[in-house]
Amino acid sequence: MSQLLTLPQFPAQICPLTNGLTLIHQAIPATPVVVVDVWVQAGAKLDPEDAPGMAHFLEHMIFKGTNRLAAGIFDEAIESRGGLSNAATSYDYAHFFMTTAVVHLKETLPYLAELLLHPAIPEEEFFREREVVMDEIRQTQDDPDWLGFQTLLENLYPSHPYGRSVLGSQIQLMQQTPEQMRAFHRQHYRPDNMSVVVVGGIEQSQAFDLVSECFAEFETSHFPPLPPPQPPAYHPPRLTQPYRRELNLPRLEQARLMMAWLGPGVDSLRSAYGLDLISVLLASGRTSRLVRQLREEQGLVQGICGNFSLQKESSLFTLTAWLEPQELPQVEELIRESLLQLQTVPVSEAELLRCQRQLCNDYAFSTETPSQLAGLYGYYNTIAQAEQSAIYTRYIQSLQPEDIQALAQQYLSPDCYSAIVMKPLW
Repeated sequence: MSQLLTLPQFPAQICPLTNGLTLIHQAIPATPVVVVDVWVQAGAKLDPEDAPGMAHFLEHMIFKGTNRLAAGIFDEAIESRGGLSNAATSYDYAHFFMTTAVVHLKETLPYLAELLLHPAIPEEEFFREREVVMDEIRQTQDDPDWLGFQTLLENLYPSHPYGRSVLGSQIQLMQQTPEQMRAFHRQHYRPDNMSVVVVGGIEQSQAFDLVSECFAEFETSHFPPLPPPQPPAYHPPRLTQPYRRELNLPRLEQARLMMAWLGPGVDSLRSAYGLDLISVLLASGRTSRLVRQLREEQGLVQGICGNFSLQKESSLFTLTAWLEPQELPQVEELIRESLLQLQTVPVSEAELLRCQRQLCNDYAFSTETPSQLAGLYGYYNTIAQAEQSAIYTRYIQSLQPEDIQALAQQYLSPDCYSAIVMKPLW
């Protein structure tokens, strides 16, 4: 890339606790609300080979109580005070978050800490909740877009966990046991593997004291040794030709074309941000290249969008079009031509400025609330470093036409990509 950037001042405070836990705190005095978001480096990427879906299943079981806290007590404590809570699992992380009034934080945070530190994973609840997860898996089989996207991941990541379903499969889920899950929890839900993000109307000293108190039992001596050092960052083999699969699906009303390319992980954040800009340039808004050409001018698609998904080890750049089946060959060829143009003709200053403005505005809009900020800091601290979340807009603004051209040449080959074609089964 054309220039190096220094990190701007990070607006939150990062406070390591003596037991290895990381507290990230930002005070917002004007709000009476506080968000606590606990991030764990224990996503589906770390599922045991013989137990895919374990990380997601454990997310469900965390809320089933401990030996000291019955199932449902945490939910009742949060909801009866007007708060809310939820959790999510992806490939690189699991996280558990709650929003409550500041005055109720001291009453509710101990419950969340207790659940994360000491889940009982009782057998009866394990087998009951397994049916809930099994139903989630069954629902995905009725979702054409999920089937298409999962097939795309399998094509791009044939030898990496990013190519597996976060949910696992019904057969594999039936083979899992409560003891396997307890072992997974002991291995990964450890203080040196977690970040607690607190954002809202609470001062740093109060947040530090409360988190220290609630997680006081979280001592490293209770945990098995850390696993051996991880190998170097995964770099999937580059495709050498188009890889295409066609799916004919009964519940599909309109054809889909999904095209995807592999991008860098967090070890090349500057390149990743540039690809994010290219996704906007190509297919975000009526003035973007592919939307204007394929939908507005030629009417070949009902819609088309681009997306860049940053992941720790290998990110994903996708273009998805909704169209009639007979238009598939022409639309795919026009997308390839657009990528070739991007590689050979520098973007104009006006077009680059439009994309930079849109991304910087989107970033500003996505960091307005305590929950958005907590999610941003926790996400970055899990896949990289929390401070790096603050460099996004500065880097976007620094991109030059030659940077865009170089990134397109390096990552977005018009001849080497993965494509999923989905057609209605009539």
